[in-house]
Amino acid sequence: MALPQLLEYETEAQYRAHYERVYCRGTVTTFDGIVVYFRADKFDHAFYESSTRDRRKDQFSRARAQRIDWIKATLETPEANLYKGWDKLKRKYDPGRRVCVIYEDFVVVIEIRQKRSGKLKGDFVTCYKADNSIGKIRRSPEWKMKNFLNEGNKKGR
Repeated sequence: MALPQLLEYETEAQYRAHYERVYCRGTVTTFDGIVVYFRADKFDHAFYESSTRDRRKDQFSRARAQRIDWIKATLETPEANLYKGWDKLKRKYDPGRRVCVIYEDFVVVIEIRQKRSGKLKGDFVTCYKADNSIGKIRRSPEWKMKNFLNEGNKKGR
């Protein structure tokens, strides 16, 4: 899989405008047909990091923002590795959280729900370069559509 190019803008405002244009107002559909929705307020969570390691995201990360186009490419690639996401509060894997990895150690996390119509929809949660946690992510259970349809709906999604 060819690595997408890094996106080079001068300012944070340009990256934010790109995110809103491509993701919030555009349409992103995963390779297996799930439409993923992006909220404008998720920009800060995805493209900011803590300057003091206190988990408070207070500093724009150009390194994260340069990979903004990797989100769409990761979600649309059938070769992506899919894992169940970890729920820290419940201390277990969540079948409704899908972690996608294809390019280096860059991960994209989406929350999947089933609509009343039966169609699945995804909500973008975050993306990041998982250089410290990629090993743990790759040891997580594989995310499979059939398992989500069996397990994921038990929570009333």
